[in-house]
Amino acid sequence: MSITIKDVAKKAGVSPSTVSFVMNKREGISKKVIKKVEKAISELNYYPQRSARSLVTQKTSNIGFILGEKHFSIADPFYTKILLGAEFEARKHNYYVLLTSTDKKFDEKKSIPRFVIENNVDGIIIAGSTDDALINYIHQLGIPLVLIDYLPRQGEFHAVMIDNFRGAYDAVSHLIKIGHKNIGFISGSFDNSNIKERYFGYQQALEEYNLSMDQRFICTDEENSGIENGINAARKLIQNMPMPSAVFVANDAQAIGCLKVFKEEKIRVPEDIAVIGFDDIDFGWMSEPKLSSMHVFKEDMGALAVKKLINIIEKPDTKTDKTLVGVELIIRESCGENKK
Repeated sequence: MSITIKDVAKKAGVSPSTVSFVMNKREGISKKVIKKVEKAISELNYYPQRSARSLVTQKTSNIGFILGEKHFSIADPFYTKILLGAEFEARKHNYYVLLTSTDKKFDEKKSIPRFVIENNVDGIIIAGSTDDALINYIHQLGIPLVLIDYLPRQGEFHAVMIDNFRGAYDAVSHLIKIGHKNIGFISGSFDNSNIKERYFGYQQALEEYNLSMDQRFICTDEENSGIENGINAARKLIQNMPMPSAVFVANDAQAIGCLKVFKEEKIRVPEDIAVIGFDDIDFGWMSEPKLSSMHVFKEDMGALAVKKLINIIEKPDTKTDKTLVGVELIIRESCGENKK
């Protein structure tokens, strides 16, 4: 026979309504009572029926998590860690995270996530770049929404973003401080606001140290920003001799592609060219040489997004805002020692 809330109440010596208040984290319950109820729940191994709870609270206790298919990658597990942070934080608030992926192009007739069609989530998190049409569709439905690591060209949205400008500025400033004067920039498309901000950080650092920007040292890709694109960018640098003495790469996947080409062409890193990436993915510190990179606190971003979303669910009139998450430069082998 299944355990009921009445069984928990009897064991804890309180009323069923008190058990309900404790489970829904209502204020005004003493710590002593909370402890008794939690102990009874644990000993009886009680799990409330979520469907029954939703009838009372008008909530599903589900959070939808949408991620573009292009972000599912073994070589670049950036968003996997963001999802992990979101999952752990959701558990603390008794929420389930329902994950789905989307195509590059949103089609209202066949691309609507199932949990949206079934009205089975209280709010939604979208991580990474996606079709703005999908974001606007969900926003117009009035479903609480938080974006991670991406902002559409138009509209105001709750978001958790990387401090891209500061990260790029700090990375390039470090290269300058250890003696580099000719510093290249490699990235994906400038249509991505993150890439654009990293470019501005790179540019600002050069300006503040009175260093000129050589267009031969700037390689951008209009479509993608993966390992293959880093390989292509490195080959362009080699073809456009002379090469810079250092290069800031806007993400680690491209930086790893650069390292691969430099090794094949017997260009020594960091002796001939220093390399700093951005994101600090696991494959970076397993590369040869180990990649210096700007560390992004990915799990923290997922957790912050969940906290923000739950706050919006509970307080729908919450003012739209953007939270910037700081970054940290991690120095490894690819950066080299002071050149002065």
